Amino acid sequence: MIPVNQPFLGSPELNNVKECIKSGWISSKGRFISRFEEEFARFCGLKYGITTTSGTTALHLALVALDIGAGDEVIIPDFTMIASAYAVIYTGARPVFVDSEQKTWNMDISQVEGLITRRTKAIMPVHIYGHPVDMDPLRILAHRYGLHIIEDAAESHGAEYKGKRCGSLGDIGAFSFYANKIITTGEGGMIVTDNRKIAQKARRIKDLAHSTQKRFLHTELGYNYRMTNMQAAVGLAQLGRIHESIRKKREIASLYRRNLEQITGIRLPEEEKWAMSVYWMYAFLVEKEFGMGREDLRRELSGEGIETRDFFVPMHKQPVIRKMFPSVKNKKYPVAERISKEGLYLPTGLALRKKDILSVCSALKRIKENIS
Repeated sequence: MIPVNQPFLGSPELNNVKECIKSGWISSKGRFISRFEEEFARFCGLKYGITTTSGTTALHLALVALDIGAGDEVIIPDFTMIASAYAVIYTGARPVFVDSEQKTWNMDISQVEGLITRRTKAIMPVHIYGHPVDMDPLRILAHRYGLHIIEDAAESHGAEYKGKRCGSLGDIGAFSFYANKIITTGEGGMIVTDNRKIAQKARRIKDLAHSTQKRFLHTELGYNYRMTNMQAAVGLAQLGRIHESIRKKREIASLYRRNLEQITGIRLPEEEKWAMSVYWMYAFLVEKEFGMGREDLRRELSGEGIETRDFFVPMHKQPVIRKMFPSVKNKKYPVAERISKEGLYLPTGLALRKKDILSVCSALKRIKENIS
């Protein structure tokens, strides 16, 4: 089976973890934590990085650091991984969903202003599958209405918008280091910012909000979102090859495009002129002209020994969201619904070999020929 993702880990990661074990610094203190935070923030073009236990907790920490809570609203895309919505809900705030645009599947910026109310405190763009959101019009809106921008950059390590890296385009950027991400620590996450006060608050509340006057005195609600030194050791080694990893992701995407662009009924991902996508996953839509539905195609590919994934289920279709916010049942998000029904992504892991990609392409061509 060709897996949909397989991380690439090597001797630098192993050597760093060995150093942690030998030194005894295996928990949330140790030199790898601070180095990983500093170097990842620098990679994003920012001053401060604060590690967390996951991308979800990074988003939650970012929201709390901006004092977002009960009664507030945060505008997020309807088409996203549910962690984006959960992080808002954890604060007591309400997620307000916006449909996707057709080309990149990111949030439709033209619909955002119509969703802003007196309760709106922030906008959370999600750079879907490694392609940046069109941030300039979003930043103009945020400035006009006095809103924060929290970038969900979980899938977009190193992606660029007009030459600036994702995560550096709002008040706070939040990243995931799950096993299938471009940089992995197994589980883990980080927020990045240029704002010293936000960074100080985030650092304090992610460590149970110990008082600066007395360690075991707590004057505000805190969380245990501490990354371990061993995770940071892996992350630092991964960061050391980030440019190589991005280059490989783009090479994988280029090879897929060259081999699949002639297949009728497959809509391949596009890259805007102002963007540099990192193609976290190589995703496409299976349209009617292909002659077979998305689920049937996935079964055929599985039979060929190729693992795939379908797209996210839109937030307004999630049973837990519909139960908590019944009004979403009456709203329409046609683009999000369509891409959710038609979308799948192919093996795109950093351990993928060229012959694996060509095997996937050959299987797709063969399936299409059998339909015809």
